Amino acid sequence: MIDFDDLARRAAHYQASLDGRLVRPEYDAVAALQRLEQPFPEGPSTPASIFTELDEIGSPATMAATGGRYFGFVTGGVLPAALGADWLAAAWGQNAAMDVMSPIAARLEEIALRWIGAALHLPATGGALVTGATMANFTGLAAARETLLARQGWNVSSQGLFGAPAIPVVVGGEVHASMRKALSLLGLGKDRVIQVPVDGQGRMRPDSFPTLNQPAIVCLQAGNVNTGAFDPAVELIPLAKATGSWVHIDGAFGLWAAAAPGRAHLMAGYDQADSWTTDAHKWLNAGYDCGIALLKDAAPLRDALDVPAAYLSHGAQRQPMHYTPESSRRARGVPVWAALKSLGKQGLADLVERCCGHATRFAEGLTQGEFEVLNDVVLNQVLVSFGSSEQTKAVIAGIQEDGTCWCGSTQWQGRTAMRISVSSWATTEGDVTRSLEAILRVARQTRDQGALQS
Repeated sequence: MIDFDDLARRAAHYQASLDGRLVRPEYDAVAALQRLEQPFPEGPSTPASIFTELDEIGSPATMAATGGRYFGFVTGGVLPAALGADWLAAAWGQNAAMDVMSPIAARLEEIALRWIGAALHLPATGGALVTGATMANFTGLAAARETLLARQGWNVSSQGLFGAPAIPVVVGGEVHASMRKALSLLGLGKDRVIQVPVDGQGRMRPDSFPTLNQPAIVCLQAGNVNTGAFDPAVELIPLAKATGSWVHIDGAFGLWAAAAPGRAHLMAGYDQADSWTTDAHKWLNAGYDCGIALLKDAAPLRDALDVPAAYLSHGAQRQPMHYTPESSRRARGVPVWAALKSLGKQGLADLVERCCGHATRFAEGLTQGEFEVLNDVVLNQVLVSFGSSEQTKAVIAGIQEDGTCWCGSTQWQGRTAMRISVSSWATTEGDVTRSLEAILRVARQTRDQGALQS
């Protein structure tokens, strides 16, 4: 039997420890992971002993990503309702492939997708919950490939791509790596794309949009992973639609701007696309793993990903596996539904606005500290340079070593920069103050040490 009370105590202790510990794990905690390098046991172990080992060795070796001072990789925390719902879903042990396997998982997934479409003001008729943005992009692009080839009399699901008509793919110069990976998986090629030049914020330039002589897949970005900038959809989507092209939106975190009245203008024109992708484990803070694909017309998605078999249900109820790359799948809709239910429209808007406000405060503090912010802070992303590439790398390493907060590095249009991504519901004004003070302290110490050495 599982001692759920003991598990709850351990989880509660871990959560309570986040504010007082370093964001990075201590070095001795990472070294202690060697204790897990054991031969495959000859006999069984009790659940209680396994939980003790995991907690004593594993918990100290985690990154405190669910706390309020982790600003790396656009990582959300986990809302309490989503965490609890995920625990309950794990106890249920449901396979969310079909309604007949789990009526609750299928129904909550359908409701969650409908709620997300409404929250983001998108005319979606269906979609899918998958592992993350890479598979969400794969899912939306699979429907695009299915549709454009079907219009030319080619059934890619049955005939494959050998001998199929070519489909042009248009992306921006700052296309995310997950898009390239999805295009590669679909056989569309990550390197055969038409790449449109971008401006200083990473936005696709309408004046450089190619002249298309046939329908293409046009991929726009809602929220550049470095700057948070949005491609100008109002100008670009009509250019794509004039040739009958399919417009796909990669909006892993930026799509959530539509939920906040003060940021919704960034999403102008994006409702005219054909497919959209985002993550629930980023700004929605629903926990890992969950990517979201939404489609204006869900029929091509089913055509692309349907799984025909005599023993599989094809009833009137939506069957999740017929809209996703996976068949057997965990009940992602449960924590997503719980996150949405716990926030409501107002709470979701407040979450987005609060994170954007924190990002603005970081930018203002760094500018006042005489360090260069490289982007227009329109959302939750801040790019900062601390001087030369070597100086910036040294500051980033110092901040990560200090452990008060955690920020990552990136390359932005030929320059090394530190990226601050504010995505967690748990981040408070106090976390921002504490982190900003640490960043400025480390940056000044690094600058002073460099001046002494020179």
